[in-house]
Amino acid sequence: MDPGLDTSRPALRPGRRLSWRLLLWLPPLAFLGLFYFYPLGAILQASFAAVQGDPLGPVRQALTSASIRQVVAFTFGQAALSTLLTFAVGLPGAYLLARFELPGKTWIRVLTSIPFVMPTLVVAAGFSALLGSQGWANQLLMRMFHLGAPPIHFTNTLAAILAAHVFYNTTIVLKTVGGFWANLDVRLMQAAAVLGARRWQVVRHVTLPLLAPAILSAGVLIFIFDFTSFGVILILGGPHFATLEVEIYYQTISLFNLPLAAVLSLLQLLCTLGMMSLYTWLVNRLTRPLDLKPQAAVLRRLCGWKEKLFAFTYLVFLLGFMTLPLLALALQSVTSPGASGWGRMRPGVPGQAAAGFTLDFYRALFENQRQSIFYAAPATAITISLAYALLTVLLSLATGLPAAVALANPESSPQMKRLNRLLDPILMLPLGTSAVTLGLGFIIALAYPPLDLRTSPLLVPLAHTLVAFPFVVRSLVPALRSIQPRLRQAAGVMGASPARVFQTVDLPLISRAILVGATFAFTISIGEFGASALITRPEYPTIPVAIYRLISLPGAMNYGQGLALSTILMLVSAGGMLAIERLRLGESSEF
Repeated sequence: MDPGLDTSRPALRPGRRLSWRLLLWLPPLAFLGLFYFYPLGAILQASFAAVQGDPLGPVRQALTSASIRQVVAFTFGQAALSTLLTFAVGLPGAYLLARFELPGKTWIRVLTSIPFVMPTLVVAAGFSALLGSQGWANQLLMRMFHLGAPPIHFTNTLAAILAAHVFYNTTIVLKTVGGFWANLDVRLMQAAAVLGARRWQVVRHVTLPLLAPAILSAGVLIFIFDFTSFGVILILGGPHFATLEVEIYYQTISLFNLPLAAVLSLLQLLCTLGMMSLYTWLVNRLTRPLDLKPQAAVLRRLCGWKEKLFAFTYLVFLLGFMTLPLLALALQSVTSPGASGWGRMRPGVPGQAAAGFTLDFYRALFENQRQSIFYAAPATAITISLAYALLTVLLSLATGLPAAVALANPESSPQMKRLNRLLDPILMLPLGTSAVTLGLGFIIALAYPPLDLRTSPLLVPLAHTLVAFPFVVRSLVPALRSIQPRLRQAAGVMGASPARVFQTVDLPLISRAILVGATFAFTISIGEFGASALITRPEYPTIPVAIYRLISLPGAMNYGQGLALSTILMLVSAGGMLAIERLRLGESSEF
């Protein structure tokens, strides 16, 4: 503190200071208690519910069923294989972006970040539009070689699932590993080379051990996302493939077997929590203090034709892989069936759309073609999703902002620091929990007084908030920690209360971080599908639920409307990602 500041004003008593900081934890903990732990407890209770006089019947059925064991094995296997392939695609890009000066690097980062915020249904629809039986690639090959059947069999295959997962998660490798790699001191590698180590020896004994924490954290996060995959498996995998997430949905919606669904949800939750615990233990074992350098200090230009050829070839592949499915989706949404071949409507049939550019699918979103009072036009889902998303933003900020303030306070007492270390991972638990599991918990727990919300539209934004508010916390904590303590001390010496200090000092400085967190919450809410598929009321569909209904129905018009609605959702999500990148201050967010 400056010597000139008046320090005559007495400081807050430790007990009083502790009490108001404890109050900050009340909103997030109350919210988690009511809408996370209480539903999970209801799932646990339902797991042992009496079924024909046998309380352990659902557990025994889950453990002895060959089909369930196959689902569990496939869930782990596809997640592990998807994670390995994601690293194979992403690590070269992390190296290029971290170590070299590349033209248009900012746009490369933005374009490769957009897929991460894409809803899984949009990703699945994009790959179907590009490589599906009626997709652009098949139609082009059929016309070029005069084939009578699509030569590429992509949908309903394991390759489709793996490709969509790699598409969705490559940006995690680019950001997490690449961001850490960009700050490593190159002199460590140079010293090993001077001592006689060959290039691969340097990579094996120096680079990889230093990158281990970043690689591990990215790998666990990718594995969890793939482990709990739902929309991708449901659309691209078809009836032949099912993860635990899909099986929970199937047991709940199709078979109404809530006890077995609850057991599977509990199994999935234990697996994800185990992976998060393993991740924490390994990171603590591997993390070491490093002398990190500014990114500008480690960048160099591409030298030699081999480096330039590798960089050019890889970036063309990466940008093509990350953008072509989305471009194919948007293009097919404005193309009549006769132009692309999808739909294959017979010539001369009345009402057939002419081949070429068309906006018929977008117009149909606003029409009640059935002329039924019980039918809601698909466009109503846009209004409903926007309302849900705005409410999710408010709830996420109301719960996430107090938690971030409590976590980031540098003047916390030893007791508060211990409490923060205990509660910090608890805030992140919803990120490792299946969205379908959360939806199932809401169905079981919130259907009876005093929290009978089964017919309330509030159920959807409450579920969305559980997924979104950890992102708000992780967006705000680094920004709050970057505030100079002297600013708060000066305001306190001049008589400002803690609330006044936050209002006049902290709030203006973290306003952009608040916007980033709000944008995260908005984007996550508008694209969430797993929980919404279970708890959304038919008369209040969200955009992803409406998309799934449309593409599941027969007919070119229904499929075209699904593509049009997917394109709208894609543009909204892409706009959210661009806003986040625009508002982000340096490395002021953990995501």
